[in-house]
Amino acid sequence: MHVIQHALATVSDLPPEKQISLAAERRLFLKRRWRGIAEDGTEFGFDLETRLTDGCVIYQQAGIDYIVHQLAEAVYEIPLESPAQAALVAWKVGNLHLPAQILDHSIRVLHDEAMTQLLEREGWPYTEPEVVFTPMKAMAHTP
Repeated sequence: MHVIQHALATVSDLPPEKQISLAAERRLFLKRRWRGIAEDGTEFGFDLETRLTDGCVIYQQAGIDYIVHQLAEAVYEIPLESPAQAALVAWKVGNLHLPAQILDHSIRVLHDEAMTQLLEREGWPYTEPEVVFTPMKAMAHTP
């Protein structure tokens, strides 16, 4: 098993045939210590100094880059039609304290029963795509 403490590069310069993927759920990207197995069976242990990012190079061997890829997951995606509607949606979603990703014309929110109830109650249009979800980082209140 190879122990990884940090990414070697944010992206690989090698062609796809010279890359081996290790797929990981989004929640693993938030952890400091975890284990994973690449698609060729190579085992990795992670004891990270900093968080990894989707597509980063974690290991290189014999002209091959090992890349960690975040798995897609189902989210709610709510289209935003106007600044007023965007503010209302963001305020109500924010009150649920769920992970959210703000895009130019929509907001993505983690699947959750409370979110399902909000969507039904408000009657907002939405889709449920499977995407690589990259929510905003939470910030703790500071004095």
